[in-house]
Amino acid sequence: MNNLSNSYNALLIYAIIINLYSFYLFGKDKKLSKNHKWRISENRLLLVCFIGGSLGGLLGMKYYSHKTKKRKFTILIPLFLILQLYLVYEFIL
Repeated sequence: MNNLSNSYNALLIYAIIINLYSFYLFGKDKKLSKNHKWRISENRLLLVCFIGGSLGGLLGMKYYSHKTKKRKFTILIPLFLILQLYLVYEFIL
């Protein structure tokens, strides 16, 4: 049971870190866009959301009001979140 507990803890730590990183990336990209500097690629933002950072990405979109008019982001990120929640429910809970 201890190994299972360690696995859950590791997964929880990963989820927290990847979502904080995703939130940070959206804020950083918004700041870069305001300063007319080289931007974080949309593919990178979406990849981080896909690999577990969808909640942070969605919150970052709302908080920074960033990428909210891009259809690709408004469809894919909530879809990633639904998929990730389903996977947690199906395989972990």
